[in-house]
Amino acid sequence: MKVNKPNLRLCKTQEADLDYIVSAENDDENRQYIIPWSREQHLQAILNPDIAHLIVKNKIRIGYVILAGLLDFNKTIEFRRIVITEKRKGYGKATVEIVKKLAFETYNAHRLWLDVKVQNKIAQAVYKKSGFVVEGILRECLKVDSKYDSLIIMSILQQEYLKKYLN
Repeated sequence: MKVNKPNLRLCKTQEADLDYIVSAENDDENRQYIIPWSREQHLQAILNPDIAHLIVKNKIRIGYVILAGLLDFNKTIEFRRIVITEKRKGYGKATVEIVKKLAFETYNAHRLWLDVKVQNKIAQAVYKKSGFVVEGILRECLKVDSKYDSLIIMSILQQEYLKKYLN
């Protein structure tokens, strides 16, 4: 099924969305790629002016994203989290494009960066196709149960975004 991108939008997360978010994070397909937060951590993020906690919607909720560093002096925004509950329909790719537009055109970011677990090959491919560049690897930096996970750091700069999307 192809995504109807014009209908896809980001809306400010409301407290009423938190049960959906916590449930999405704890789904087995998502949990392996993120560090789930408590309901209280999400509520604090919603209230924080330095964070954009946003629901991804079409006609229904299909996921959420978190951006951090909106007030950063260096104009560097962290694409902290994306969780899509409607899998294999192109919503993740479309959401990444909307996030880049928001970061660079609304928040006037200079740099948008993220980290992604080494084993999350699908997300890495989406980010690379979307213009993100690998900056390096944080080796075995997260303890998950009895093992350690490594993170790949990726970013895209405003001038790279502008060159690709506004020409």
